[in-house]
Amino acid sequence: QVDVVESGGGSVQSGGSLRLSCVTSGDTYSRYCMGWFRQVPGKEREGVAGVRSDRSTLYAASVKGRFTISVDNAKNIMYLQMDSLKPEDTAMYYCAVRPRWCFNLGLSRDDYNYWGQGTQVSVSS
Repeated sequence: QVDVVESGGGSVQSGGSLRLSCVTSGDTYSRYCMGWFRQVPGKEREGVAGVRSDRSTLYAASVKGRFTISVDNAKNIMYLQMDSLKPEDTAMYYCAVRPRWCFNLGLSRDDYNYWGQGTQVSVSS
């Protein structure tokens, strides 16, 4: 069992920055994957960024070059640094974890086992 808690959401103006944090507790293993997803009402949850235990990363085309995902293994915290935010980035952001046997880093919901409750990000124009 892995517990996942996100924080750091808020309201910013277009062009601003936010940093989301995801704290995990429970059993994780040497080959894990973690990711950030986002969802707006009426739309499917979409993958934003992912990171694997070997520090390889993957980004959605819509955020590449603006968002940066990272992990502090010592603290069991994953971050999503979001720069140059746009109104279309407004969504509920979710942290997701696959704690073991993650060989292929992906941005599909099926790639992850455990989810947080979400943190809201709102970007105004």
